[in-house]
This record gives sequence, structure tokens and C-alpha cells, in this order.
Amino acid sequence: MKFTVDAFRAWKNRNITLLGMSGVGKTHLSALLRQHNWFHYSGDYRIGTRYLDEPILDLIKQQAMQTPFLRDLLRNDWIYIRNNIKVHDLGPVLSFVGKLGNPEKGGVALDDFIRRQAQYREAEITAMRDVPEFIRKAQEIYGYPHFVNDVGGSLCELDEPAVMDLLVKHTLILYIQVTDAEEEQKLIQRAQSDPKPLYYRPEFLQQQLQHYLDENNLQFAAEINPDDFTRWVFPRLFHSRIPRYEAIARPHGYTVTSNEVAQVRDEQDFLGLLETAIARKETN
Repeated sequence: MKFTVDAFRAWKNRNITLLGMSGVGKTHLSALLRQHNWFHYSGDYRIGTRYLDEPILDLIKQQAMQTPFLRDLLRNDWIYIRNNIKVHDLGPVLSFVGKLGNPEKGGVALDDFIRRQAQYREAEITAMRDVPEFIRKAQEIYGYPHFVNDVGGSLCELDEPAVMDLLVKHTLILYIQVTDAEEEQKLIQRAQSDPKPLYYRPEFLQQQLQHYLDENNLQFAAEINPDDFTRWVFPRLFHSRIPRYEAIARPHGYTVTSNEVAQVRDEQDFLGLLETAIARKETN
């Protein structure tokens, strides 16, 4: 959606998609807006509770079945297992996606990792296709006048133009850009210490995997230390995504910086920041 400042001010039911790397403040903004009568749609929460719920449970059950005591309980339907995913705690999704590397060190074998990546991509695409229906539900069922779409950091990686066309048609795209080198380093460190589920484009994964193997004189992914690979690859993933975000925001959306987002304290601050972003684009 495209706006002038006056048209934005007159927009009765605002629907915003927040675009940017994990850790730039999308979920923080969404939680803040939720306090001001906005419906918070978390893409990762939808993925975990709907589209990956069964694969996550299957993985847990597969592990549980290796313990004789639990196997008997499960086979006799004496116990059941369910996910307990929260918007601020995506642990089950993270555990399902996993980290590439040596299974004996908590990693996931390459073939399984690629399969789970494909499942995660399809789940994210489907969750984004649900956005128009959830906009309707937010207004007609729950009575929220406004809607914020808190998307995963990998939205720019999906290579599914129809998804972006859908979001552009139904929402204003707001890209949160990291422009400060110190803030960028903090973001990378935060993502390494508190990881989120990550999707890698197949071409990127194969390319970076080979670089890592060459640098560390390894022959197979099964030899990789999963935590070390995740720390090593994230800065490269971060920088590879920047031109992809910008390619979306330039024609379709508006851009603010993570430093500007950090100054937002309430709904009025947020709306003022949006007006600033719209005015900047009008003058460029």
C-alpha cells in the first residue's frame, strides 16, 4: 500500500507489516501496539502452532519412543504430548528447525536439515497467505481496529513473489533498517546468544557450507560443530539479506532505522514515525 501523509492520517483501519532482521524490534513494537488496541499477528507463532505443530510433535515423539518407559505410555495412549509455544518463546520451532552439524553434538544431519528447512519455508509462506483472513478476523470477531503483522526475519528469503504481492495489497510495508555499525554488531551478538529459527535459501546454505568446510579442513557436514557453524554463518546471512530487504522496501514500502524504532514509546510515537517515513519517501 502507498500513502501520502494525509491519506495515512485518514486511514481508519491500519494494517502494517514489519519487515527486518530478527532482533531489530519487530516483536517489541508489536507488543507495544497490542497495548493500544492493535491485533498482533506473529508469523512465527502461527507457523509453530498451526503449520509445523504436527512435525514438531512427531520429532518429540520420535525422541520419546527411544525411552522404553515413555514408549509404552505413548503406544498405549496413556499420555499425550503437546506444544506450548509462546509469541516470545519459540523454543519448539527452534528445536525443530535445529542447527546443522554433528548429531552427537546436538546438530541435525544435512539431509534432515534440508528437509526441515523446506518445511519451514512452506509453513512461512502459508502463514503469510493467512494475513488477509486474520485482518478480517481481527476486526469482525475480536474487534481490533488495527493490525500489525510481525513477520519472521526470513521473509525476504522465500523467493515467492505472490506472498509479497499479497502483503503489499493488504498492508503497509515498514522496513526496519540497521544503519549503525555498533547496532549491527549488537544485533549479530544478540542473535548468536539468543538464536531464533533461521531459514537459509538453498543456494546460500550450500555455498556457505562449502566455505565453512574449506576454512576448517572438514569434509562432511556431520563433522561440523553446530553451535560454531551457527555463530560463523549468521553475520554472513545478515549481510546477504540487506539487499533483499531493500529490494522489497524500495518499490513497495517505507523505511525507518532501528535507532528510530528504539525511541518509540507508545502508539503516537509509532504513528509519528510512520508519517516521517512516508514524508521522506514523498520528497525522494
